[in-house]
Amino acid sequence: MTNQDAIQVNIENGIAMVVINRPEAMNSLNKDAFLGLKTAAQQLKENADVKVAILTGAGEKAFSAGIDLKMVASGGGGSAVFSSYRAGFDRLYGLKSIFTMYENMAIPVIAAINGFCLGAAFELSLCCDMRMASETAFFALPEIQFGVIPDLGSTQRLPRIVSAGIAKELILTGRRIDAAEALRIGLVDHVYPKDRLLPEAMKLAEEIAKLNPRIVEGAKRAVNLAMSAPLDAGLRMETDICLGAGSGASFGDEAKSFLKKGT
Repeated sequence: MTNQDAIQVNIENGIAMVVINRPEAMNSLNKDAFLGLKTAAQQLKENADVKVAILTGAGEKAFSAGIDLKMVASGGGGSAVFSSYRAGFDRLYGLKSIFTMYENMAIPVIAAINGFCLGAAFELSLCCDMRMASETAFFALPEIQFGVIPDLGSTQRLPRIVSAGIAKELILTGRRIDAAEALRIGLVDHVYPKDRLLPEAMKLAEEIAKLNPRIVEGAKRAVNLAMSAPLDAGLRMETDICLGAGSGASFGDEAKSFLKKGT
């Protein structure tokens, strides 16, 4: 299987469907999947016609079971993906950078989590702008049970999404939670019956795709900044982004259009 097979990308009407396509291995992330995710992110970045992306897993059993343990057991790991990197920090940070490509993508990325979402896959989902789950989804960061800490971003991203205490509880125990609990703690934004997950994700994507992509990009950038910048800096940057995206100039016309819809 090539990385093009492991990660499939279908683009239609401005919406990209990115599918982790290893259902025979619970969509676990091996060398081909990591490289495929990197290629897909670059493809979406360079395609100006794409306005929204949906990230999901093939089949109904798993979004992804996380790192392919066969790859780890064989000694592949990060070196299989970044063979030119020296061992240690650079190699691991190289893997993190693939996930960060989705976080930093100009377009919104919706995670449609259709089953098991474990370890590295959990960490990948945290890079998405919105997370929807099927009622059959399960989440866990089991790394600590294997004698390591989660090392693909969850120690930093998870406390920015749920409370610090809940983040520590999930990380320090490796405990598995279901979709209902994920919704209760704010890890996911919506939970649907499994046959409604992708239609609902598509409905949200279509709603966003109708909007001015430049304004959507600016709004996403401003919200992302709120996760790490002091309030005053964020407010100043919000103003700069608004003016740079031209949203202020078009606001009057958009307001008139909005008011007409309500009459």
